[in-house]
Amino acid sequence: MSAQAHPRLGLRPFLPADAPLLAEIFRESVFMLTSDDYSEAQRRAWAATADKASFGEDLRKELTLVATLEGSPVGFASLEDGDTIAMLYVHPAAAGRGVAAMLVDALEKLAGNRGAPVVKVDASDTAYGFFRRRGYVAERRNSVSTGGEWLATTTMHKRLAPRSDA
Repeated sequence: MSAQAHPRLGLRPFLPADAPLLAEIFRESVFMLTSDDYSEAQRRAWAATADKASFGEDLRKELTLVATLEGSPVGFASLEDGDTIAMLYVHPAAAGRGVAAMLVDALEKLAGNRGAPVVKVDASDTAYGFFRRRGYVAERRNSVSTGGEWLATTTMHKRLAPRSDA
């Protein structure tokens, strides 16, 4: 058996059984990847939102995609209302491997195929540069109350190319 130089990334729809693992990915992502932009108290409050009983139901209601590395989930993203990226989280061990880009590429394509002219996101300060490099434009700064803490985000949008079959 030979080692793979480039482990394979995959993409699949969310399954209800994924919820506990995706909640763990969410928590690890918040704690490990956002420490430069948010305080420990902010990260604790943010990560605790994955402990809600409705976490899995929220993922089920949205169009949620799961990124896999060699078949194991390493990230996820969801599209809300056909044009808003509601969640984008990658496990720290898989960060920098193109997981987030693959997830957002897929959501943008799905939104565009459904006729959305624009995709929106409320980007964390940590994700702001990622979205800006992808062509998203900042609209406004926000302060969001979560678990008694205030978190700063930026509402951003990206105009999608018109559908070729329109």
